[in-house]
Amino acid sequence: MGGMTDDAIRQVLGLLYQNDTLRVLAALALDGTPEDAGLDRDPTRQALDRLERGGLAVRDGDGRWQARRERFRELLHATAKPAVPLSPEEKVLQSFLVEGRLRAIPTKRDKQLIVLNYIAQVFEPGVRYPEKEVNTALRAFHDDYAALRRYLVDDGLLSRKDNVYWRSGGAVDA
Repeated sequence: MGGMTDDAIRQVLGLLYQNDTLRVLAALALDGTPEDAGLDRDPTRQALDRLERGGLAVRDGDGRWQARRERFRELLHATAKPAVPLSPEEKVLQSFLVEGRLRAIPTKRDKQLIVLNYIAQVFEPGVRYPEKEVNTALRAFHDDYAALRRYLVDDGLLSRKDNVYWRSGGAVDA
């Protein structure tokens, strides 16, 4: 499918690039006649032939030429990548995060753990963070950074001693 689609796209782009075919298509798109493009008879006829072969123009039942805008949709559909199904974790994150911030801290335990595990990823394993830095990082996700910090510690995702924190749990990218 890839090769044929690529050829069809190249064909359509080529037609849009050429002055005569673009002018004739524009006339048709504006519900005019091919003659409205202001070209001589032969160049107009040749442009219509090329537009028809490229799927961009078609004659209606009465023999009148019309622009075939569906051609763009067909090519878009042909190139569309299939949507990657979201994992259950990604669905939870998508429903709670808006532009990287939490709409709310989930109350359901399973969802809360998914969100906390996601947030814990901002802390590098092996790095020690003063409480102020932890608060700043967590405030980026939610204004109630103290609650987030408490949950992270309670769930063993962060450990703390003498107001210094370090990542002690959660998924680690290998």
